[in-house]
Amino acid sequence: MSLKAGIVGLPNVGKSTLFSSLTLVEAESANYAFTTIEPNVAIVNLKDERLEELAKIASSKKIVPATFQFVDIAGLVKGASKGEGLGNKFLANIREVDAIVHVVRCFEDQNIMHVNNKINPIEDLKTINLELILADLQTIDNVINRIGKKAQNSSDKLLKLEFETAKKIRQNLENEIMIKNISLSEEELKIIKSYQLLTQKPMIYIANLNPEVFNDLDNNKHYNVLKNYLMEQNEILIPISIKLEHEMSSWSEQDKLMILKDYNILESGIDLIIKKTFYLLNQATYFTAGEIETRAWTFKKGQNACECAGIIHSDFEKKFVKAEIIKYDDYIKYNGEKGCRENGKINIEGKNYLMQDGDVCFFRVSK
Repeated sequence: MSLKAGIVGLPNVGKSTLFSSLTLVEAESANYAFTTIEPNVAIVNLKDERLEELAKIASSKKIVPATFQFVDIAGLVKGASKGEGLGNKFLANIREVDAIVHVVRCFEDQNIMHVNNKINPIEDLKTINLELILADLQTIDNVINRIGKKAQNSSDKLLKLEFETAKKIRQNLENEIMIKNISLSEEELKIIKSYQLLTQKPMIYIANLNPEVFNDLDNNKHYNVLKNYLMEQNEILIPISIKLEHEMSSWSEQDKLMILKDYNILESGIDLIIKKTFYLLNQATYFTAGEIETRAWTFKKGQNACECAGIIHSDFEKKFVKAEIIKYDDYIKYNGEKGCRENGKINIEGKNYLMQDGDVCFFRVSK
């Protein structure tokens, strides 16, 4: 199950360079709008030190990490929801991702044009979010027009709930409130699942800065304006220098650490983006370990053992019998499956066991 995050923002804010840094693949980038017309897609490994430790103990021939797909979506502009700047095509690309990484420019550079000829992070952010809101309004209006009369003259409770839910969402969107910030019941969420609404997707914001400012973030005007605004909205903001991250993307880990230390940066912004996006999607990781391979599998928190077995293969879910579960710390402490078995650290769980992050699993299935 590969998750997909879409990188969005105005033209020339650093999206394609961020994509290149994330994936070590050079996406086309240039100093003009709409360089990226087809979305670039690449797979990024989710760093997890636990995999290496498990593989050593299991003497695995192969290590397979969990992965993310990152999509470099071309720059949106004002009017995208009405088709401006190839907007409809780009909005369709956003519908296909699980989360949105929203890049906001917080640096001055006369050599890199700004689509509005001025640096204003809040205005830039609002331009993108408003286009997403307007696109969702179109979708919701279509739903209301399709079911409105029938719902008002019907005794169908589900149809009436869908109509009321659509009206509730439209009212919030008209007040420029994104759907992810609306309180919705499980029933309402189930109803709108098929709508593929853009503003329902979880989002993190990236403040793209010049490398020199990291030792003095408190005095960076553009960054602090953006930070204060997003704090009020209870949103996640990650300050990074995409230029610096791109330069470091091909370096050794040791060289990266030295440079990060020089800039007083505790952790690579690239690693933070991947971790935060994973967290945002409410994901966790379980492992399978053996001589052939040690592999990480991603699952949504709250999924049970039977559902998690199905992530490996759909037949495993259908033919699930039981799961043998070893906690990661026990696997390390007792030097693998044999030691855990000898010390009673393997738990036999049924299909309703809620999988936990770090569980090392062996699924038994019927023939």
